[in-house]
Amino acid sequence: MGRVVAAAVYSAGRKVTNISLDEGAEWARKPGHFVWIGLEEPNAEELANLQRQFGLHELAIEDALEKHSRPKLETFGDALFIVTYSPVRHEGKLEFIETHIFAGNGYIITCRNGHSKSYALVRQRCEARPLLLEHGEDFVLYALLDFVTENYQPVSEAIHGEIEELEQSVLSNSLKEEDIQRLHSLRRDILRLRRYVAPMVEVSEELQRLSFPFIDKNMRPYFRDVQIHVTRQMEDLAGIRDIASQTIEIGMLLESSRQSITQRKFAAWAAILAFPTAIAGIYGMNFQNMPELGWHYGYFAVLGVIGLGCSGLYFSFKRSGWL
Repeated sequence: MGRVVAAAVYSAGRKVTNISLDEGAEWARKPGHFVWIGLEEPNAEELANLQRQFGLHELAIEDALEKHSRPKLETFGDALFIVTYSPVRHEGKLEFIETHIFAGNGYIITCRNGHSKSYALVRQRCEARPLLLEHGEDFVLYALLDFVTENYQPVSEAIHGEIEELEQSVLSNSLKEEDIQRLHSLRRDILRLRRYVAPMVEVSEELQRLSFPFIDKNMRPYFRDVQIHVTRQMEDLAGIRDIASQTIEIGMLLESSRQSITQRKFAAWAAILAFPTAIAGIYGMNFQNMPELGWHYGYFAVLGVIGLGCSGLYFSFKRSGWL
């Protein structure tokens, strides 16, 4: 069973009264009045009730009972059916809550299918601006779409903050497998956000072009404002996606550089150790005709040569940055 979040009738920019779900059509037919109904997870019976009252198209009702893959706008005569999505991020997991909007002459109906940020804030904002609310259904439609667009901003900022933290971690420490997995997961979330944001550009463009009895031409700049916000959001998400990709690439380059430095150090020490090993190998051969074996100070001379050779190699490698 669905829940009626709010149902009220408005006239001349003011709230007239709260109403029950069955009273909507009666108020909507009164000149200068419109009803705004908000439902949460309505069932087929409740949608059928709304269909009978407001003459909603049967295809729109069928659409409202289905799950969709992206936002869209459909027209049915003089009425609109819009699918929107609000992002919800809980404990690092990103979800999208689907909302259906029915808009026509005398009514605005929203059906939210999940627990996203409440649209009560939109109602409060509209009621606080009676001069704009006086426009009627089209201003409420703008306010709803603008609110949906706003919901993407804090989510994208939170993801951006996490990517920056991982970027600093990658720059200061060695690259870890969990860092790569987390960056990849955040990058996928960004792509998902773009997938749901992008169609809103098309929706806002269509609202600027459409000619409906309940959409005033003076409201078109407001829908253009939604389009501008969505476009900026797309640009921000593209930038965040690039940062995530670059962080992974930089991490891989730094890890390769660190491994190269380690390999150079091993090679340098191996070369230093090879010098005394070579000399010891020469004097370890069992030949009798080695004149220096009879020198009184031969042993100390060989140790000196080894020390000088190793020291020379060490400082040479140190100067070249290998040690």
